[in-house]
Amino acid sequence: MSSVRTLTALRPVGPVERIWYASYGSNTDTDRLRHYLAGGRPPGAARACPGCRDPRPPERSEAVLLPGALYFATESALWTGGRAFYDPYADGRVWGRAHLVTAGQFSDIAAQEMYRPPGTDLDLSTVLREGRDELGPGRYETLVCPGLLAGVPVVTCTAPWRLDEVTAVRPSAAYLRHLARGLLATGAWDASAVARYLAGAPGAAGRWTPGEVAELIGS
Repeated sequence: MSSVRTLTALRPVGPVERIWYASYGSNTDTDRLRHYLAGGRPPGAARACPGCRDPRPPERSEAVLLPGALYFATESALWTGGRAFYDPYADGRVWGRAHLVTAGQFSDIAAQEMYRPPGTDLDLSTVLREGRDELGPGRYETLVCPGLLAGVPVVTCTAPWRLDEVTAVRPSAAYLRHLARGLLATGAWDASAVARYLAGAPGAAGRWTPGEVAELIGS
């Protein structure tokens, strides 16, 4: 089994050329992430992604633990089910996959998550200084930097609300499959552990069993 990387505390950093994009949803699956980078329509998705200005794959990817909780909420136009969100203030640990990308690639990935056109570099100064920056009120318009990995900032995007401030929604099979396969591909967790973890997250809990999630991994 591969090791899971732990983050060091956030400290002030200046402008950066590279970012660890911490994925905890469907972009844990590098096949899914490829469509955000190079464009195209992922299998099972309702629409295509425009892609990044720089379509190269990540320099590398690592399994990570983020402080907080994973939950599924709202209704995805892409997947027709609940989306994955990250509450950095909740108790627990979120299993994720950090992809080492350029700051420009992260900006374009984040723009697509926010349903904005890619092509403009984000101002990351606030999130790198304070650990959080709300760029808007929408689903993935809040940037969070929970720490550093090998001295490089780890940044992700989520919603501005807390886990207990929104109704949990069941994720679709196609969406959950990407999460399960992405986490399994890290080599840090086995299939049964991944299935239990995802089936226990709010939105999936009581709507998906670990056995059903395990079946998705092999389908």
